[in-house]
Amino acid sequence: MRPILYALSFLAVMGLAFWAYRENYATQKSLRHVEELQAEIATLREALAVQRAEWAYLNRPDRLRELSTINFDRLGLFPLEPTQFGQIGMVSYPLPPTPAPDGTPDDTGATERSGTLTGPDAPDTDSAKAQGNVDPQERQLP
Repeated sequence: MRPILYALSFLAVMGLAFWAYRENYATQKSLRHVEELQAEIATLREALAVQRAEWAYLNRPDRLRELSTINFDRLGLFPLEPTQFGQIGMVSYPLPPTPAPDGTPDDTGATERSGTLTGPDAPDTDSAKAQGNVDPQERQLP
């Protein structure tokens, strides 16, 4: 009975040694893969830092101002004026869907408001046109 127990113990030790050998190499392979990934991440972070620096360099206000003045006619830009800004009351928002007479929601969806406001917050249309705050469809570019 002892020789069988010795043989089984020997086989168990050999099996565990083989398992430990395989696990050691699998662990080393995983560690190499992690190091490669960390190196790739470091390279990508460096490239991202370079791209952010290039973006900041290219978007300097003085450079953009110079480019816009050089290409003003070709781009067809208009100078920014305070009269080009509107008031929040001048924005027309869509109405919520109205229910049909039978109680089901209208399948056509929301309809747009006409853009007219009433009350103390409503802008005076004559002064809005004088300030240059006109409906974009009515605006004629020179």
